[in-house]
Amino acid sequence: MLNKLDSTVFLSLKNSKNKLGFFKRGFAASRKLQITQENEKSPKPLKGIRVLELGQLIAGPFCGTILGYYGAEVIKVESPKLGDPLRIWRHLDADGVSPWFRSMSRNKKSCEINLRTAEGKKLVGQLANKSDVLIENFRPGTMEKWGLGPDELYKTNPSLIYTRVSGYGQTGPYAAKPGYASVCEAMAGFRYINGFPNQAPVRPNISLGDSVAGLTAALGVVMSLLARNKLSSSDNLITGQVVDVAIYESMFNMMEGILPEYDRFGEIRQPSGTTVTGIVPTNAYLCLDGKYVIIGGNGDSIYKRLMQAAGRDDLTTKKFATNKDRVKYQELIDGAISEWIKTLTSKQVIEKLEKADVPCGSIYNIEDFANDNHVKERKLIETIRVGKNRSNGYDLKVPAFAPKLESTPGETLWAGPDLGEHNREVFINLLELKEHDIKKLQDDGIIGKTL
Repeated sequence: MLNKLDSTVFLSLKNSKNKLGFFKRGFAASRKLQITQENEKSPKPLKGIRVLELGQLIAGPFCGTILGYYGAEVIKVESPKLGDPLRIWRHLDADGVSPWFRSMSRNKKSCEINLRTAEGKKLVGQLANKSDVLIENFRPGTMEKWGLGPDELYKTNPSLIYTRVSGYGQTGPYAAKPGYASVCEAMAGFRYINGFPNQAPVRPNISLGDSVAGLTAALGVVMSLLARNKLSSSDNLITGQVVDVAIYESMFNMMEGILPEYDRFGEIRQPSGTTVTGIVPTNAYLCLDGKYVIIGGNGDSIYKRLMQAAGRDDLTTKKFATNKDRVKYQELIDGAISEWIKTLTSKQVIEKLEKADVPCGSIYNIEDFANDNHVKERKLIETIRVGKNRSNGYDLKVPAFAPKLESTPGETLWAGPDLGEHNREVFINLLELKEHDIKKLQDDGIIGKTL
């Protein structure tokens, strides 16, 4: 029992803890409100940075999409009449444009310039002089052939971050080869390790190499902008640089320990189906209801909890204690887990394993993902309006971007624009062209007709 003094001290401590908890909760709520209010007025992290996007399809434009989401002004140059081929890829909406394009080109300004004409190249050069970043994903040598290579543009804009995305990079014996993501994924070794032994390598049903290269390019741009800020305060006058991104190298960056293991042990990693070589257990397991669940039980303590939940304490002895030990018994362990799981529905498996604190989950399709409460709470899906000023406008769901920045978050401000939607803003407001000059350029097929 507590004496009077002990009781007083105990109550005092209890009250102090309660007060501390109250103040912590109050501070957290106040800080969240403050951040929300600041977000409404604070600039995006890349505000004030102008990006000239000359690329098309996925790899280059994905870089521009990321930069635009976080506040950069992205001017997308498209060919008159046709525009970026992505506009008509896969499913088309009633307006004849792909929803994929509306998502990929969000927050961008579209202008039409014929790059195959001398006047068109001149206009692009003028835009480059007014830009912080240029993105292109043409075959190496194309920009030089057009008189728009880095050596030429640096004569008038030495601070330009010149970003180049290609299949194999700007140098080397493969530089001039056409570089599609599928082929580059294969060269990087990514395709080789996917699928099942003695079968054709499996392709993921997306252009992964293009997106990874775009992400790599965006990282290169941001690092170059940081470097430029540092150099601009010194005596060094050359503050721009070329960012050379190869799709196959971007994919090779994702290959974890495959090269070091080959170097030290001569091991060539082979495809392993639904497992990961040297990690046990991690697999996709078939449930009673015909659905699969993914289980990652390769942590030593996690593995023990997994096998206890499965009623297999006999597989938690010392000889199964570490991952190195378990690799020797992969078939036995996976077999035991499979036998247990096939007696339960996927929902039952997940309930039991979550109770045991074992990482597991369902394999979602896009419908599952879009309707998940956690996804909704994290605001990972945004809804934008296509054709705000048209009677046939429609709402479109697009993925938000990661990372989430607490104080200066990115956001989608508008859907991918109609072709040439920003011609007037670019040619008149930015380049300060006169109406009669614009009319001549239109008549000569140099720029688009939309104004």
